[in-house]
Amino acid sequence: MRFDLTDLRLFRHVAETGSITGGAERAHLALASASARIRGMEEMLAVPLLQRGRRGVRLTDAGRNLLDHARIVLQQVDTMRGELSAYSRGLKGSVRVLANTAALSEHLPKMLADFLAANPTIDLDLEDRESPAIAAAIAAGDADIGIASQAALVGGLESHPFRPDRLVLITPAGHRLARRRQTGFAELLDLDFVGLPRGTALDGHLAMQAARLGRMRKLRVRVSSLDAVCSMVAAGVGVAIVPEAAARRQRRGLPLAIVRIAEPWANRELMLCVRDSRRLSRPAKRLFDTLRS
Repeated sequence: MRFDLTDLRLFRHVAETGSITGGAERAHLALASASARIRGMEEMLAVPLLQRGRRGVRLTDAGRNLLDHARIVLQQVDTMRGELSAYSRGLKGSVRVLANTAALSEHLPKMLADFLAANPTIDLDLEDRESPAIAAAIAAGDADIGIASQAALVGGLESHPFRPDRLVLITPAGHRLARRRQTGFAELLDLDFVGLPRGTALDGHLAMQAARLGRMRKLRVRVSSLDAVCSMVAAGVGVAIVPEAAARRQRRGLPLAIVRIAEPWANRELMLCVRDSRRLSRPAKRLFDTLRS
């Protein structure tokens, strides 16, 4: 059985995109070459790896098994390259990090800036994801390090406490809820909200909580950052739900009130998670140790 790394990377890309065309584009191969490689793998194994349809491809049972092995092999190759390059050219590599909105906006900027300054040969690929998607990606080996809500973690991951991450309501200082100590989420769904763009982790989390109540938030405006959310709320556009760290930081300069949300999902603990810290590449292990400390 002879598979090369190009075959394995192509197959992973095809599985992730759901099409041979998409996989070929990610692998920087011509479609005809990619199709021939996939057929060659199926002929070598004497078993179909993909179910082909008009809307793309789906993995067979054999294909899913191959994908699991391909991810392990490719991760091991990346680890090997990272460790060997440390001997020949110094510590150099790229680390893929997934984090939810709160971690990305409030806790990571200063830490990562210091880390990058101290490690000029390490690059970071940083992405905002919802916590369940982060846990799934780390478990599948699609990212090196994740920072996600504790409630979203799945079995088999190595996890360590990172930061508390309570969500709170912010209102203009003169709002009728401003003097409340706490409020329920359902009570808020008749109010105008200021929110983040679609696809951000916090926006998806709040949309899911509203859907569980059979409701939707009334989004008056969407803005690009938590700082912009706080500014819009202070100007009287609406209310918002944001991480408490962001709310307290912004309240120093804006007329905002902070109200606790009496829901279990609002009291979160951020966790640092990896598949196995002992098997991280040297650049990823260095970042992992920095974040743990």
